[in-house]
Amino acid sequence: MSKKKYLSIEETVSLPNLSDINISNNGENVAFVKKIADYKDNKFKSYVWIYEKDKEICNQLTSNQNESSNPIWSKDSQNIAYLSKNNEEENSKNQIFIKTISGYSGIQVTNEKEGIINFKWAPDGKGFYFIKTSEESKDIKKRKEIYGDFEYIDKEYKNNGLYYIDIKEGINSIKNLHYKAKRIDVDKNDNIEENFLSSIKLTDNKKMHVINFEISPNGEKIAFTALENSNMESYQNGNLYILDVYSKEVKMINKDENIKGNIKFSPDGEKICFTCSSKKKEYYYKNVDDQVIEIYDFKTKKSIRVAENIDRLLTPIEWNDRGIIVEWQEKSRFTVGILDKNNLLNEINDIKNNFIMGFSETKTGEDRAYIKAEKEGIFEVYFNNKKITNDNSIFKDKLKSKKEMISWKSSDDLDIEGVLSLPHDFDKSKKYPLLVVIHGGPTWASFPIQVFNKLYPIEQFVEKGFIVLEPNYRGSSGYGRKFLKANYKNLGIGDYEDVISGIDSLIEKGIVDNNKIGVMGWSQGGYISAFCSTYSDRFKAISVGAGISNWITYYVNTDIHHFTRMYLGDTPWNNEEIYKKTSPMTYIKSACTPTLIQHGEKDTRVPVPNAYELYQGLKDIGVETELVIFKGMNHAPIKPGLNRAIMEQNFRWFNHHVLGEEI
Repeated sequence: MSKKKYLSIEETVSLPNLSDINISNNGENVAFVKKIADYKDNKFKSYVWIYEKDKEICNQLTSNQNESSNPIWSKDSQNIAYLSKNNEEENSKNQIFIKTISGYSGIQVTNEKEGIINFKWAPDGKGFYFIKTSEESKDIKKRKEIYGDFEYIDKEYKNNGLYYIDIKEGINSIKNLHYKAKRIDVDKNDNIEENFLSSIKLTDNKKMHVINFEISPNGEKIAFTALENSNMESYQNGNLYILDVYSKEVKMINKDENIKGNIKFSPDGEKICFTCSSKKKEYYYKNVDDQVIEIYDFKTKKSIRVAENIDRLLTPIEWNDRGIIVEWQEKSRFTVGILDKNNLLNEINDIKNNFIMGFSETKTGEDRAYIKAEKEGIFEVYFNNKKITNDNSIFKDKLKSKKEMISWKSSDDLDIEGVLSLPHDFDKSKKYPLLVVIHGGPTWASFPIQVFNKLYPIEQFVEKGFIVLEPNYRGSSGYGRKFLKANYKNLGIGDYEDVISGIDSLIEKGIVDNNKIGVMGWSQGGYISAFCSTYSDRFKAISVGAGISNWITYYVNTDIHHFTRMYLGDTPWNNEEIYKKTSPMTYIKSACTPTLIQHGEKDTRVPVPNAYELYQGLKDIGVETELVIFKGMNHAPIKPGLNRAIMEQNFRWFNHHVLGEEI
């Protein structure tokens, strides 16, 4: 009999991701999206799946040749619309398709050159409202022809706009377009699509950048969130607008709030709820901890804040006859509850104390579907408490790590939690080599879910003999507002203390070999790892993924300058000291740990100069280092081959430097 093994790195990357859960209005069918790894094309591919209650089976909506996403049921539950690409056309973008449950192929409704970002059915079922990015202006096209390609930074934007298309007109337009394209000799410079546009523009792309929207039940109003432009800095000042569908009049209804989105109409259409935070001109505005839900009444034209006494960030996901359905993170899990008419919050009994990452309920609340993970398992789709997928079957005849939530006190007496992954045959009398995997964010967390992190091979490390700690350091979400802002002006330093104190607590328990410890992380986790690399001599090996090495370098290169000001309190020109204090490069002369650096060539969030700066600094002082630049990659990998490469490089690095194996 062959010995059981843990999942391989390839199997880990191949585990499906589930999202976009949506139950039909009649409660008879459930749609959801499953993303899988296609190693042949080196691509993650998404497909819409349908569960039919009467047949008790799940079927893929479209063939493997056509990726699909964003499934939305029609009001009568007889049709489903989704986004897909026309694979017959080169470089095609997502368009709206529609089909019946029993239909064999989808019918294309839109033909937008820039593709569709988001869409919803019109309440009368006759059309779709959608968001798309504006096309390049004729002036800029002409400029490129004369001078070549260049851009005026912070002056030229491609904003998103809100549009409407009639289904019949859209389908006829597509038919005419294909008919013309096949039967006339088209000049390469002649854009024949312009002759067949059937969508109606509802917002001014030059004045606003639409983020999301919601339609009133009677179809008379559209509430939408928009920014001044598509610059990431504009996300500090989102505004809420109401569009009158008949008059086309647009009114802004907020003044001092930064609207976050997640707009939901009440069942009677007389109110809307949304998440928001205050607008402040100071460099540090505490929107990281003052986000609340507001309800706006169209009759009184006034807003009230609800559930302000709840020390969690609530997000509305539906508003039905039972109340406002909200989701929130509760320490190391996500859950769903109902804000009733008295603004009292209660978890939904059927799913209480579970880990929920997607939820959809009928208007009456009689039927629901959700995506849930059991402890030490991966996510599955459930319909009225019945599991309708079977993705955990991959663990049949496989070993799995044991997941435990542990807690400890940091150096300033702050309570910190973390996920500890142990081998299936863990022996508390032994001392194990320890690896610390630090999550990104910082407003995110680690969870006791199998293979939740697809950047680092945790299961393979456990199989190799390591135990793995994933700390939810200060600033992590799910632990309350005070904890969220505990690393204000204390980045790196406070984070390091949270990590080290967690390591020390495991050493005190006698289960960790103090001479065999490594640390790794991506994004904010990469920054904390870089800080450990230059600030500490406690580690045998370190890996820095897409991490910040110098806050000034980061501040002037990133696309989210406000992130730095929010956590460090000012610009480097006004407070250079705080930028130096919290930068790994400040302590470069103290560095002594072999450090692997991994970074995307096209990273706009944490630009690649951060990687080169840390790499050159370590080289100059004689510390062993290796820099890997992933060509064409942005902040995170979107190809399974790259995920696999990142994991394998880390696996070799830590096995060599901590366990002494040859690379």
